[in-house]
Amino acid sequence: MTNTDDPLIDAFLSPVNALHRQYEALRAFYVDKIPGKDVASRFNYTPGSFRLLCHQFRQNPEVPFFLENRHALRAAAAAAKKPPALHERVIALRKQNCSIYDIQRALEQKNQSLSAPAIWKILKTHGFAKLPRRADEERPVNARVEAAPVADARAFSLEPRHFRTEFGGLFLFIPLLVAMRFEAVMARVPLPGTLQIPAVHAIRALLALKLFGRARHQHVMPSVFDEGLALFAGLNAIPKRSFLTEYSCRIEPHCYPILMQQWFDALGTVGIERGESFHLDFHTIPFHGEDALLEKHYVSKRSRRQKGILAFLAQDAGQQMFCYANADLRKDQQNDEILRFIEFWKARTGTLPKELIFDSKLTTYANLNTLNAQKINFITLRRRTEKIIEGLWEHKSAWRKIELSNVARQFRFPKILDQRITLDDYQGPIRQIAITDFGHEKPTLLLTNQMRRSASSLIEFYARRMLIENSIADSVEFFHIDALSSAVALKINCDLQLTLMASSLYRLLGAKIGKEYTTADSSHLFRDFIEANAMVTITDNTVEVAFGKRAHSPLLLAAGFQNTELAVPWWGGRKLKISFG
Repeated sequence: MTNTDDPLIDAFLSPVNALHRQYEALRAFYVDKIPGKDVASRFNYTPGSFRLLCHQFRQNPEVPFFLENRHALRAAAAAAKKPPALHERVIALRKQNCSIYDIQRALEQKNQSLSAPAIWKILKTHGFAKLPRRADEERPVNARVEAAPVADARAFSLEPRHFRTEFGGLFLFIPLLVAMRFEAVMARVPLPGTLQIPAVHAIRALLALKLFGRARHQHVMPSVFDEGLALFAGLNAIPKRSFLTEYSCRIEPHCYPILMQQWFDALGTVGIERGESFHLDFHTIPFHGEDALLEKHYVSKRSRRQKGILAFLAQDAGQQMFCYANADLRKDQQNDEILRFIEFWKARTGTLPKELIFDSKLTTYANLNTLNAQKINFITLRRRTEKIIEGLWEHKSAWRKIELSNVARQFRFPKILDQRITLDDYQGPIRQIAITDFGHEKPTLLLTNQMRRSASSLIEFYARRMLIENSIADSVEFFHIDALSSAVALKINCDLQLTLMASSLYRLLGAKIGKEYTTADSSHLFRDFIEANAMVTITDNTVEVAFGKRAHSPLLLAAGFQNTELAVPWWGGRKLKISFG
């Protein structure tokens, strides 16, 4: 036999059993037209034995060289074991134009089990061909998935009726949306829309799903028949998965900054006080697919670098509300994103931020110099190197112990080394505070341009910076911005803007409910108030949402939600009323 260096070729040219060797020898003789003497030599036959093999093959050319399909063999065996009466029953049903699965269901009703392959084997044995594909109306009437109506704003009806909805908590956000003039805000953003689903209705539907904390928009399908969800969006039915996942692809990239600016301005109309201090951070939204043209970024949750979308987030430290987000970043742009946030804030408020808090990887020393020149206070960390750490221990006498008041008990008495140092690309001195006994093996290096502020105050303030990390984790877990389903950055931008909008609405709701919920996580508010069934009653003038008895309803009563009576623009002016049973 012929041996090659390729094992895949050897699998054909060097058969390991007699049947395979006969097949390859006969194929070489009859198909490849190789002389019989050469074939016999190649496959270790004598000339006489090979002539005999050819003679036998000519007498029986249908010799089975290959085994039948295992499933077919099992089906045939199962069919053969069935009594003749069952065969007759299968044939009779086929004569009634029943499909294989119709026959299977009919047999199950008679407590007779037969698999679909076994039924097909019986039919094939008796000469029946496959049925042509039938239309839905030609099929027997059986239980099937009911088709939901097509979403169409023109078919939206407010005829008097009442129904129960599992999305009752969403109606607590409607007073906030009305106060912000949601319709007018969306009208100023050039979003795509149609007569069937206008832009404002599409965004309201996406926002409703984001507010309700479902894992992904494609999981909306079990809720397409819920009238409450459609009523919130102002549609006859909630749009289907295909529309929800593709809508963001039709949004032009320049629309997202406009949407963020308009939403920012609208928040100012509901009485929110603008903060002066801001937490800044990057978050990597990982990509889990293949062949994506994405850069690798560090994912802190997994302590590794992987492909993903880098998102910049800015949170108002006082209100604990996201006020800026951008996912359209590359590595060569990320260092300057802090400057773009400053431009955004000045353009929207007319003033510069007073103080920025961020970690060491957010920007460069040159940009720190720019912040200092603009008289913007900052607190950040310095990257630790062995050389820097060795230099700290040379000043043993300068280390001192301080007392902190707003940190964990075991870290209340750290040791610090307060110095003024110089950095490359930074003009003038900068303050560095080295901190030990603070929960880390190596000293923490704090950098700031606030020269006169007490060290304890700076350390306590930076320690509260972990709140933004908690808020980002809340957004990742509750609003699911980590569920990246494709490499299309537009989808991530849309999802990030929806997260920003939903997060701010939760903050507004928490502030309205009471002081104890002002800083509560969105997931906490969702569990206590939003995840609630309600009975909706539509009359000629009102839409009443009645909540059942719940443990946290007294807090909503104390906040005055039972006095809600305001006209909702997308309900044709009908008034929303909220009641508690």
